[in-house]
Amino acid sequence: MRRIEGQRDLYQVAEGQGGYFTAKQAARLGYTASKRNYHVGAGNWVREHRGIYRLALFPAPARPDLILWWLWSRGRSDSPRGVFSHRTALALHELTDVNPAKLDLTVPSAFRKGSAIPPVLRLHFADVAAAEMEMVEYVPVTTALRTILDVWREKSLPESSIREAFEDAKRLGKMTRNQIAQARRDPADARIIDSFERGRR
Repeated sequence: MRRIEGQRDLYQVAEGQGGYFTAKQAARLGYTASKRNYHVGAGNWVREHRGIYRLALFPAPARPDLILWWLWSRGRSDSPRGVFSHRTALALHELTDVNPAKLDLTVPSAFRKGSAIPPVLRLHFADVAAAEMEMVEYVPVTTALRTILDVWREKSLPESSIREAFEDAKRLGKMTRNQIAQARRDPADARIIDSFERGRR
């Protein structure tokens, strides 16, 4: 009975993460290193990266790469710290046709990792408030407004493309008046938003 409960609990954890889970998450449910090795050898689990596994029979998510690298960003507490942002987030919000070669991931300023940064990632160091992120494809992504402001600041796309993304986000309901009002509390963000608004006239 305990084994069945452990399997059920692990499935519940993995279900919220697109079928993925960490070694520490499994360990907390009683899966020791030897048990983890057994399940990999038996084909029940797939070892995707150091300390990250996937249930072999779980339906494949649309963007498994996002889940894998989000879990990679976990800190000592085993909680992922990253939020997908910038051009990656713009693509996830379907506000651009540009598909960046690297995944933009914003992590806290104090973020440190004992291993090398994977070449597929482009890290940005900044704090993202809870109100500035939402879940897309099982992972946290900066809101459309925060994303547009970030891309504008780094000038990684033509200004015309970013202005168009702002208009599309408003038209499609991907940003709210409240979000815009909150962003305007920062003078720098207010100036950027004002420039977008002036462009419409």
